[in-house]
Order: sequence, then structure tokens, then C-alpha cells
Amino acid sequence: MVFRSVIIGVLSLVLLSGCASGPPDQVHDACLILQDNRSWWRDLQRTERRWGVSPGTQLAFLKKESSFNRNARPARRRLLGVIPGARPSSAFGYAQALDGTWDWYREDTGRRGADRNDFGDAVDFIGWYANKSQRLSGISLNDPYSLYLAYHEGHGGYNRRTYRNKDWLLRAARTVRTDAERYDAQISRCERRLGRGLIPFF
Repeated sequence: MVFRSVIIGVLSLVLLSGCASGPPDQVHDACLILQDNRSWWRDLQRTERRWGVSPGTQLAFLKKESSFNRNARPARRRLLGVIPGARPSSAFGYAQALDGTWDWYREDTGRRGADRNDFGDAVDFIGWYANKSQRLSGISLNDPYSLYLAYHEGHGGYNRRTYRNKDWLLRAARTVRTDAERYDAQISRCERRLGRGLIPFF
């Protein structure tokens, strides 16, 4: 009886520590990120199978949007430079999805219980949005630069090319492209190792 209680206690601590885990210690090596977060690899694969977006592109979006912080929000504006004011948007979670866009995703996919601070839901959202970008804006799923511009500006904004004079956004999109290419190259070298010990998904 005592042994059973100890086992239950240890399992509870493991589960709690998994839920409370913070962002990766480093964000530049996909293999190290995924070795420390093995369930993430299966989530990335599932999104790639469903939506056709590479794991590296998914990770690059999350790195740019939240640095893999599940509870990330935009910083509050400061009134008179001191008093905390309203946040500039409703963006939240790994993918920094807005309330309205997240509601559209849940309605469109039927995934009404999806949460923005759940990694699997966040990468599925990125894959879904990229699929919309392909359909509504004619962007290739292998073009993380343009996918990110549409992600930031919305499909209407992207189609009107509202990003043209936003140098900071163009730089951000170039960073996403560079990160996506690097992550995919890294994953290609450690993919077999990442798959060891994981229960196959269906």
C-alpha cells in the first residue's frame, strides 16, 4: 500500500513538472529543443501530416512569436511611462493567436476545446493558418517568409501588400525563413533519434 502511494506521488510530480515546464533553455538548435520536449516532436509531425507545413517552419513561427513561452502576452502599454495600461492586442500563447482568429480556427476545425497555451494546439493552428494562406493568398507551404507576412498582416492585408513599407516586419519574416531552414536542416540530422521510444500516433 505504501509502495503504491509512493508511485502515485512520483507520477503526480512528473505530470505536474511537465505541465509547468518553461521555455527551452536555448532556442537555436531544434534537436536540443525536441530532445528536452519529446512530445513536441509528435505534435510537429502530426501538424505536418495534416497541413503540410514542415516542423522547422512551425518551430520558427513559435520562436518568433513567443520564444516558446506558453503564456506569452504582449507587454502592457504604460500610461505616463509608469502606470500599466491595456495590452495592445488579445494575442496569447505559443502562437500569439488573437481571440477572433483563434475562435475562427476552433469553429473551422471543430476543435472547440483547443487552448492557445497547449503546444499541440498551437502548432496545429499554425498549420491551419498556413493552409488558409495557401488557399486565400496563393502562398506555397514551403515559403515561410511569405507565410509569416500573411500570418502577421492577415490574408486581406497580405493580398493588399500592406507589409511593403514595414521594414521591421520584413526583417522579422527573413528571420523566420532563416530559422525555419536551419531547424529543418537540424531535424533531418536527428529525426531518427527523436523517434526512438515514442508511441506511434494514428
